[in-house]
Amino acid sequence: MNFLDMVCHPLKSGCERVVSVFNFRMLLAVVLCVCAACVTLCAQAVDTIDPAVKARVDAIAAGVMEQRGVPSASVAVVQGGKLVYTHAYGRAHVDPDKKATPEMRYSIGSISKQFTAAAILILQEEGKLKLDDPVGKYLPGLTRGDQVTIRETLSHTSGYQDYWPEDYLMKPMEQPTTAQQILDQWARKPLDFEPGTQWQYSNTNYVIAGLIVEQVSGQKLIEFLEQHIFHPLGMHSVWDSDATKLTQADATPYIRYALGPLRPASKEGRGWLFAAGELAMTAHDLALWDESLMARSLLEPESYDEMFTEVKLKDGKGTHYGLGVSVGELDGRRDISHSGEVTGFVADNEVLVDDGVAVAALTNHMEGGAGGIARLTASMLAGQKRSAAEEETLAMYRSLQNGELDRSKLAPNLDAYFDARTIADFRDSLGPLGEPLTFHQDDMSLRGGMTFRAFKVVYPTRTLTLTTYTYPDGKLEQFLVGP
Repeated sequence: MNFLDMVCHPLKSGCERVVSVFNFRMLLAVVLCVCAACVTLCAQAVDTIDPAVKARVDAIAAGVMEQRGVPSASVAVVQGGKLVYTHAYGRAHVDPDKKATPEMRYSIGSISKQFTAAAILILQEEGKLKLDDPVGKYLPGLTRGDQVTIRETLSHTSGYQDYWPEDYLMKPMEQPTTAQQILDQWARKPLDFEPGTQWQYSNTNYVIAGLIVEQVSGQKLIEFLEQHIFHPLGMHSVWDSDATKLTQADATPYIRYALGPLRPASKEGRGWLFAAGELAMTAHDLALWDESLMARSLLEPESYDEMFTEVKLKDGKGTHYGLGVSVGELDGRRDISHSGEVTGFVADNEVLVDDGVAVAALTNHMEGGAGGIARLTASMLAGQKRSAAEEETLAMYRSLQNGELDRSKLAPNLDAYFDARTIADFRDSLGPLGEPLTFHQDDMSLRGGMTFRAFKVVYPTRTLTLTTYTYPDGKLEQFLVGP
């Protein structure tokens, strides 16, 4: 009986009527669920970006994937503070072939840490804990738990030893564990250094933080995150990949041994990714989180200040890390970022918080390429703040791409160097490359009475080096380009 028949078919008895009404309600519930799922999946595809910019994003992704041998990548772009583009490239499954789509989830690895840090900040906003509370207040029995603070765990300055520094899956980690077992083995050892005196990345810190969230909130970490972050932001694709392996509808993780072929990656045992790397999602939903970071729309302003501020060591040295995020610059712009890696997946998330630009890139291969895609795309979208030397050098580079040259800027030796053959070779080899994605000075020093400068000229599939020597009067003695 089809849907219409079930609704319209004459009912012969009260019993049949009850059964039919029940069936109708069940079917209606199923239909509504399916429709909701369709709306969610369709919402993953976004394309309001300028076509010319989209072409450059696509070129970056294709170039990096070709260089790194990545089977697939899923990318989401935020511009002007709003999600403007999602796209997936390559093959989500190699055998049998299955094209990647924006609706597919990828593990985001250690990008998960910023969500655990946000959970701690939310609990602080609720007055249930303080960042400078000792971890032993909530988890007794840890090494020097009365001295190490929650802030030090979130900023990797605690001294607790990392339980997973390796970049491959060890055999013991294929078996299940628990967060408490991890702490019993690694957080009861002597500290690697005095708390607050060094920065050393450690997944153990976030197992501690995750258990504190559960202890204080009375909820499972994933439930707390769903209630306070994922549901409010409409991040409907989020998956706890520590508890359950991704489905066949999602991207398949791959690894290579040396330069061999792609091989399906093994899965970590349950418990190993808790709080430090357990989340999987679409690039679309990670970009929704990025929107909230730039808009400061979910947490209190003070919480964002805490998260984005570089934590300093006791001697005053910087760590380039806040709370669950790296704090740095990308081409002179403030960059709140993090990469992530679990077996068979590599991810990168770059958020230029002052420029309204963010790029989330997810790949299903241990050699990644996600960082290259995300950083090149973010840099291209935001544009570079170039120095006078960078602008002048780029202008001359562009002229040579067209076979043109202003000889008034050349010292005699360089003027002689640029004969007709040299100019033709510059034009023929550089012209087809088009406009660089980024162009920036990489080095500067004094030598032979001149200023030496080295520039990086970055394209989707290659990076060039350009070197110059300049006299005090501004004349160029050297202008060389090479791989």
